Amino acid sequence: MAHELNLAKAQPAILRNLPLDTDEIWQARVDLAACLRMAAQLGLEEGICNHFSAVVPGHPDLFLVNRLGWAFQEATASSLLICDFDGNVVAGDGVPEATAFFIHARLHKMSPRVGAAFHTHMPNATALSMIEGDPFVWAGQTSLKFYGRVAVDENYNGLALDEREGDRIAAVLGDKDILFMKNHGVMVCAPNIAEAWDDLYYLERAAEVQLKAMSTGRSLIPVTKDIAEQAAKQMREGDPESARLHLESVRRVLDRQAPEYRT
Repeated sequence: MAHELNLAKAQPAILRNLPLDTDEIWQARVDLAACLRMAAQLGLEEGICNHFSAVVPGHPDLFLVNRLGWAFQEATASSLLICDFDGNVVAGDGVPEATAFFIHARLHKMSPRVGAAFHTHMPNATALSMIEGDPFVWAGQTSLKFYGRVAVDENYNGLALDEREGDRIAAVLGDKDILFMKNHGVMVCAPNIAEAWDDLYYLERAAEVQLKAMSTGRSLIPVTKDIAEQAAKQMREGDPESARLHLESVRRVLDRQAPEYRT
């Protein structure tokens, strides 16, 4: 299901006079590889078809993304590609998957606030994208992390194989952070890699517990609007630090289990 992208001829970083080997950029590579690896461990990926991206530190016109043909569990810091918004791979061996490029390049270009964008077909959240109505009924505490932050793309339009579809997806996201893509999957957008990971993880957990409750056949009990808003505000205040600690824990686990992700 992965689609290859015919990119423009790659331009070596040295010809663009770009310092792409800073400590900050390497840390971003490590962090993104860690997220890909842990997503694989938790079953949040689908074959070789899903993709995570992050704006390159110090370079708002470049983004990191996983390469075509590599499963999440194979990701390493050095295997990630750096691409520009015009279709050039400026660092790395390989090319991105076509839909990865057209979705992520356009999203980062049109929404500079998005420092990291994680797109998956993770099973529970994707299941909620396939049912009528809004994905969440706001009946579980974990889901309230996303209250007021969700957009829904109601118009599945096939594969994102051109800039127009990438632009359409970015426009539907608007100023929200989470995009449920009907009949497709989800997109999680955040200012940085840590917050994108934190949202991705808890989005799937919130979807899972709602589906379990729905499977009983009994009516769910939504939280009142006032309480939902209050809880969401409380969570947002602590999210950046909680996300940072969450990603640190992921790296510690992988340092024991699969330290090659750092290579």
